[in-house]
Amino acid sequence: MNRRSMPQKVETAVETQRLTAHEIFDAATDNARSELKRSSRSLAVSGFAGGITLGLTGIGVASVLATLGEGGWQQLLAYCIYPVGFIAVIIGRQQLFTENTLYPVVLVLDERKHVLSTLRLWGVVFVSNVAGALVFAALVIHTLALKPEISAKLVGLGFAAAQGTFSHFFWSGVVGGWLIALVAWMVTASHWTIGQVAMIWLLTFLVGIGHFAHCIVTSCEILSAAMAHAVSAGQYLHWLAPATLGNIVGGVIIVSVLNYGQVRQE
Repeated sequence: MNRRSMPQKVETAVETQRLTAHEIFDAATDNARSELKRSSRSLAVSGFAGGITLGLTGIGVASVLATLGEGGWQQLLAYCIYPVGFIAVIIGRQQLFTENTLYPVVLVLDERKHVLSTLRLWGVVFVSNVAGALVFAALVIHTLALKPEISAKLVGLGFAAAQGTFSHFFWSGVVGGWLIALVAWMVTASHWTIGQVAMIWLLTFLVGIGHFAHCIVTSCEILSAAMAHAVSAGQYLHWLAPATLGNIVGGVIIVSVLNYGQVRQE
């Protein structure tokens, strides 16, 4: 055996080992420090881009349904496409509000001095994400970008998502927030981009097929329905408030606090 190859093989073996919970935690806090240092303008531009890009999820699902119909297997196939917007946003490092229920939160749990910076980040990213979703909705409904049958399916998705009670929207948002914050934790734990894509796809597929509320990606659908006058602005806000609150609770408590707890207890 060539002795020169041995150190390289040892190094590769080390690189492919799973990270410990402490290592994932440290990587998450390093990410948070970096994001909190960014200017509000930089966060807003990135968040706006993220809001528009998440519209790819609705386009993907609507396109499959318009092409194949709405039977059982067609629904399953359509929601296999659902993760595409999340993959583009997360791998592309655009800002997503629900990802930030993990990174800055675990840092705040460790260092309380970052509370105000975290609230600034949350506010800027949330508003810019929603603004991006609104521009996406205007683009696909008020232009000829989509074929009528695809835009009709997209409006139908938004109309269906807006139906329900405050309690349903909140608890659906809790599960959705849990899954997306878990995506952020698992992406941080992954060494390779292919592993990150796989984890994003698996977990966000559950968000789609389970029809769990996500304050930004579902906004793209409901705002499209609002642009087509299928739902009112009041219905959208009635959905947005509990869905956002649920996303925060699910991401912060089920993922951030529990993962912080396991690291600090050790």
